[in-house]
Amino acid sequence: MIQAITDRRSIRRYKSAEVPSEVIEEILKAGILAPSAKNRQPWKFVVARGGAKKEALAAMEKGLERESACPFLPESAIHLNDAWYTLGVMKQAPVLIFIVNTLGEKMGKPLTIEDRVSEICNTQSIGAAAENMVLTATELGLGSLWICNTFFAYRELCDWLDTEGELYAALAIGYADEMPSARPRRSMKDTVEWRG
Repeated sequence: MIQAITDRRSIRRYKSAEVPSEVIEEILKAGILAPSAKNRQPWKFVVARGGAKKEALAAMEKGLERESACPFLPESAIHLNDAWYTLGVMKQAPVLIFIVNTLGEKMGKPLTIEDRVSEICNTQSIGAAAENMVLTATELGLGSLWICNTFFAYRELCDWLDTEGELYAALAIGYADEMPSARPRRSMKDTVEWRG
């Protein structure tokens, strides 16, 4: 697994080859095996291929068009071009996996302190599931991209998903058509504080 951590890259160019269902299932199993706060397992994975993927991409595009005219995230407008670029990446990848927090509330509802603590715990749990999935994809010879630009089309994608819970992220999965160099990381000296 250490090799998968070292080898993992964010892939933005994919080959057109389909990913076999049994390979996708291995990736999903890895997500399901992630640790979760209070063993709540607050995740649901929606796999989109073929026609379903086209519908998801149409929802994403509709959301980006709406965001250009009437922003849901006005302070993030400077990142909208990046979201359009991400849509192009999503079109290339043969598989999209949408990650839903089944215990989450739709955006806009005020949170109590208890709700906020649960949200933090669920977010960590879903992050662990997503990390398990991208590392497993790497081990299986696939590329992946962990996508948060879905929030620019949050309403439209939630309508398309038509499921309980809150959309947290998406993963693009496929055979990589690039091998980018490792991006620079902050040093241990800059990120770790030893005490005791």
